[in-house]
Amino acid sequence: MFKRILIANRGEIACRVIRACRALGIETVAVYSEADARALHVRMADQAFCIGPPPSRESYLVGEKILEVARRSGAEAIHPGYGFLSENAEFRRACDAAGVVFIGPGAEAMRLMGEKTLARRTVTAAGVPVVPGTTEPLTETARLLSVAAEVGYPVMLKAAAGGGGKGMRIVTSEAELVRAFEAAQREARSSFGDDAVYVEKAIVGPRHIEVQVFCDRHGHAVYVGDRECSVQRRHQKVIEEAPAPNLSDATRRAMGEMACRAARAVGYEGAGTVECLVDAHENFYFLEMNTRLQVEHCVTEEAFGVDLVRAQLIVAAGGELPFSQEALVPHKAAIELRLYAEDPAENYRPSPGPLHVYRPPRGPGVRVDDGVVEGDVVSSLYDPMVAKLIVSGATREDAIRQARAAIAEYRVHGIKHNLELLGAVLDAPAFIAGRYTTELLSQIGFRPREASDEERDLARVMAALAAEETALHPVEGEGAAGGRARSAWADDGLRRALMGLGGIG
Repeated sequence: MFKRILIANRGEIACRVIRACRALGIETVAVYSEADARALHVRMADQAFCIGPPPSRESYLVGEKILEVARRSGAEAIHPGYGFLSENAEFRRACDAAGVVFIGPGAEAMRLMGEKTLARRTVTAAGVPVVPGTTEPLTETARLLSVAAEVGYPVMLKAAAGGGGKGMRIVTSEAELVRAFEAAQREARSSFGDDAVYVEKAIVGPRHIEVQVFCDRHGHAVYVGDRECSVQRRHQKVIEEAPAPNLSDATRRAMGEMACRAARAVGYEGAGTVECLVDAHENFYFLEMNTRLQVEHCVTEEAFGVDLVRAQLIVAAGGELPFSQEALVPHKAAIELRLYAEDPAENYRPSPGPLHVYRPPRGPGVRVDDGVVEGDVVSSLYDPMVAKLIVSGATREDAIRQARAAIAEYRVHGIKHNLELLGAVLDAPAFIAGRYTTELLSQIGFRPREASDEERDLARVMAALAAEETALHPVEGEGAAGGRARSAWADDGLRRALMGLGGIG
């Protein structure tokens, strides 16, 4: 096993990896931008190194700086988390050249699955069903119009190098196709430096279900169940659950076997996820493969009783998978709810700012993966996800009840957030029945309630107290990494009395 690992990421995933390393007795090295000098992952790690200014392109996305820190710190391996360099084949090759283990798949697997049209060709050759459409990027208007007419409207335009919903457009008629195509190209070029766009048939009202796969270098490949990821806004997931509800055992098995075929087709190693669209008749189609750990890996861990990050470390060190296919049976129902610093009432506009109050729920069946503590600031420079609330129960109904209780207990103040929206989804009849599609959020017609005068007064008082205390006591010493705003008032009688006036949400 490794002695020391560098985590090339930030926030909750960096903290998650650090905890897994601690459990195995592995020392950790954190990297951080100047904006993250006081971040929790920096304080948790055994060593921490600043790698540049706040913008990601000058810090977390600069592979040379990260490899230099690996060299200076003596780290034997790099865990990339997700996002940033986690699916960058060139960075993987640079790690290989530097003699540093990259905890993830090989560069060729990343390349084959990272470019979406190439991935479609690769898995089709392995007998994996894909959504009808092109296997090459389109450049000519005549060909674009011809393909769209052939597969039939509506169609989906997608960035070939894309992910996260960027460079995607649904087009319902020929009249809007060319304009939408040009817009998708512009967004793809801006987001990925590559304006290649392809066309797929848009599956109307699909479910978005993904399969967790895991492979080692000894020829073993397993699927660790499925996850329902259909609660989305702007093609970004909001709530996930495992296992997916109302899916037949035959379909589960067929999807799992398909995912393993896709992984084997590229010589995959480590944790990966095969994402699928599933129609009302349980016909499923390969959408893409994410060649990394997923944000929502936690919900699979809780349902199946496994530690996927620990398994990543074992496999990367040359070991065999610590679980067999036969042993991978769900013991619980689990739901993950993503807490975002955003305003659902304002089209999900990001809402960065200070966490004057941050009190996660606790108790049996409740897990919170986060990278912040009360008094920290949610930056506008990075992803607005603050935390992941994962709940579990003996049945899906138990998990939903647990989720409602945990949301009611969660206390967050200082930023706009989506806790109320999450509660509305849990109460939606379609969600309760476990029969919903990617259109659920648009169907529930969520409208946030108006804050009461009492709550507004409470917000002003607490913000003023936080500002005054920060001015009087700027930081506490935290070594070379800096500190964080002190909150000496956090536990005094006045604050407890204020919190007693009403829930802070």
